Amino acid sequence: MADILVLGSVNRDLIVHAPRLPLPGETLRGQRFGSCLGGKGANQAVAAARLGARVMLAARVGQRELGSELVAQLAREGVDTRCVELAADETPGVALIVVGAQDGENQIVTVAGSNGSLPLAQVALLPLAGLKWLVAQQELPIDSVALAFERARAQGVRCLLNAAPFREDGARLLPLVDLLVVNRLEAGALLDTASATPEQLAQALRARGPSAVLLSLGADGLVWADEQGLMHLPARRVQAVDTVGAGDTLVGALVTALAEGQGRDAALAFAQAAAALAVSRPGVQDAMPRRAEVEQLLGSP
Repeated sequence: MADILVLGSVNRDLIVHAPRLPLPGETLRGQRFGSCLGGKGANQAVAAARLGARVMLAARVGQRELGSELVAQLAREGVDTRCVELAADETPGVALIVVGAQDGENQIVTVAGSNGSLPLAQVALLPLAGLKWLVAQQELPIDSVALAFERARAQGVRCLLNAAPFREDGARLLPLVDLLVVNRLEAGALLDTASATPEQLAQALRARGPSAVLLSLGADGLVWADEQGLMHLPARRVQAVDTVGAGDTLVGALVTALAEGQGRDAALAFAQAAAALAVSRPGVQDAMPRRAEVEQLLGSP
């Protein structure tokens, strides 16, 4: 029996490492290229599974372009894939990613593929009884995510939305959310403002419906807002090598800790430690830490 159900995307990531991010119209000579399992849903499910969570993924994956191999890889990571539907005549989603060596920052363009056709009928049959958390992002049809949240809340399951990538129609999900996770750009886009402080953004987003808001600020840490007020937690100091997937690691670790019953402060520390380990090494899922690594970091001075 799973504690966490991730409703999300499955992609094939195509990753190019370059000396830095290219300027508009500029061509750079890349340093290396790789292809791997990705998608925010798959990433968050794998991050949670590596940290010991009992996690199930619900998704739609095209079988063209070796899509079935992506599902097999999820299973090898310990993710329950019984709610992954294979689509014979579709291709999986694709993410084109450029990583700059100078600071580890990235640029990403995604093509939805089979992620864009997740049907309401599949969502209506998801097994929600006994779950502690339902997690979703915005690489799927918003109507499908809304139905999942409505069903989950009716059964007493808490809902986490990672509102990424930003979509204007995603704002209607906020009243259905217990915990909203966004970065600063996504928060500003949701509120249509570029001038507010992180604390103001978190409070304004919470006023839209979520019980709690986690605003990730990268190297500047995070801001948390809930009924008890605001907290700003500085980031752990690490040398950033590759930031792709750091946000997904943060979400996977946070929901793992919350599903285990860890308190707010402990859960946030656990999530920050996992994300710090992820950015300190190259890769996306390859960089996601195991439980023992996170506990070791938490125990270090």
